[in-house]
Amino acid sequence: MPQTKRRGKAVATESTNTQGKSGASRIVFFVLIGLAAILFVLGLTDSYTQPGFNIKPMEQFLVEPLFGNGPVQWYTPTNVTLWMGLSIAAVAALMVMGTKGRAVIPSRSQSMAELAYGFVRKMVEDVAGKDALPYFPYIFTVFLFILSANFLGLIPTSFTTTSHFAVTATLALAVFLSVTILGFVKNGASFLSLFWVSSAPLVLRPVLAIIELISYFVRPVSHSVRLAGAMMAGHAVLKVFAGFAGALGAAGIVPILGVVAIYGLEVLVSAIQAYVFTILTCVYLKDALHPHH
Repeated sequence: MPQTKRRGKAVATESTNTQGKSGASRIVFFVLIGLAAILFVLGLTDSYTQPGFNIKPMEQFLVEPLFGNGPVQWYTPTNVTLWMGLSIAAVAALMVMGTKGRAVIPSRSQSMAELAYGFVRKMVEDVAGKDALPYFPYIFTVFLFILSANFLGLIPTSFTTTSHFAVTATLALAVFLSVTILGFVKNGASFLSLFWVSSAPLVLRPVLAIIELISYFVRPVSHSVRLAGAMMAGHAVLKVFAGFAGALGAAGIVPILGVVAIYGLEVLVSAIQAYVFTILTCVYLKDALHPHH
């Protein structure tokens, strides 16, 4: 009898988990459908209803002042600064407000914060080593900011700050300068051994040193272009499909399905790009702490 009860409980638990997963899948599906409908309405009311499919997908990346129509100066509040501020506010809400209770049985917001914390901490430890953990807060902050900015940019009529090279290049340069300075502080002149491949034949070492040096200074370019390019390309494609849906009217069912599919892909890309930027930061940090080949 006890074994039968245990089996019954196990079956009931498995059934509950299955129902929970299917329920979550349904929620995600309906959310995507709802967002596609919003984009469809925006397409109908946008300038896409003009003859000739007047679709301008790059207009969504224009930097515009929040107040007035004057020129944008370095001190002018723009749509970029607004959505960057919202990204910071979202991170603060998750990590400060969501975890202030610190309950033994965590709430959903506390669970999300703890999962993100554990995920990035494990990444830093696995890639760069335990001696890189003192720099974990900086890496964790960068990860949360990029992830938040990417997800907020998926809201219809919002602005994706990480689609601008000025933003991603600033983040990449901050990482590049930080790890370079740290490398010299921790290792002194021996940090230059990062560019000297001692395991290669002696005749090839000068050539490899030049290649290593060039690849090192190209890091901030590739680090920033990858993120900005992925965000810009995906949102441009979304805008094009939304424009077709608006221009075609009742016949826009195919573009709407395309919007749903691409939107789901963009959610995945947003998370992956935050992960890629963070793990590359960990790799660069490892090179700064352990430069020897």
